[in-house]
Amino acid sequence: MCRYIGLHRVRKKCHYILIIIIIPWQSGKSLVWDVTVVCPLADSYVTSAAREAGSVAELAASKKMDNTSLAADYHFQPIAVEMHGPINESASHFLTVLAHKISQRSGDGRETAFLFQRISVLLQRYNSILLHDSFVREDCPE
Repeated sequence: MCRYIGLHRVRKKCHYILIIIIIPWQSGKSLVWDVTVVCPLADSYVTSAAREAGSVAELAASKKMDNTSLAADYHFQPIAVEMHGPINESASHFLTVLAHKISQRSGDGRETAFLFQRISVLLQRYNSILLHDSFVREDCPE
């Protein structure tokens, strides 16, 4: 039961955002989650990233919560993932709860591990695409 709302890309800070609604989630509200992949090596994040692992993901998630108007009508869950792996704490909890619900339906207790493995593989694919796109092709005229 997913409904696609939109896709917004911001290249300058390595953000890729996808908003999806799943109906229903909690307290009669639909769930909206916003996935952001942030680059801790961006100039605006280097200081925070140097202090503590995962701090850039936490910063990105808090910015999402501050800048959204969806929280009044929906259960809003920001998911911020750093390119090197850390996920913000509330998203980690949310994904664990989601995997537990999937486990209850499937009967397989390994669903949490499977979900986080899928996220890890997606992040590796994302990073490989960014790396590939950073190469300049000599044989390709612009």
